[in-house]
Amino acid sequence: MKKPYLNALAAAVYISLVVLFMHYMQSIRHDTPDTFIDGLGMISLIVFSAAVMGFLFFYQPVVLLIENKKAEAMRYFLQTLGTFGIVTAIALILVSIQ
Repeated sequence: MKKPYLNALAAAVYISLVVLFMHYMQSIRHDTPDTFIDGLGMISLIVFSAAVMGFLFFYQPVVLLIENKKAEAMRYFLQTLGTFGIVTAIALILVSIQ
């Protein structure tokens, strides 16, 4: 079984990559007006991100539930969520220190 903390770290890496991409796009298009394509891209990114996060947080616990391993499923989900919470807290602390 994959370790839950790897899923949480993968979520943090994915979020970091999205933020880097958005920062890059803002730096090269800072004076252009928003277009239809911008809105389409943002909504598509939201849907894609929801699917990625759903997979990272829920796929393995659902598999465990289907296998009738309720306690393991709950533990896996809570470990993933807790690890992601710790990563988020560290990021927020680092941002507030700057």
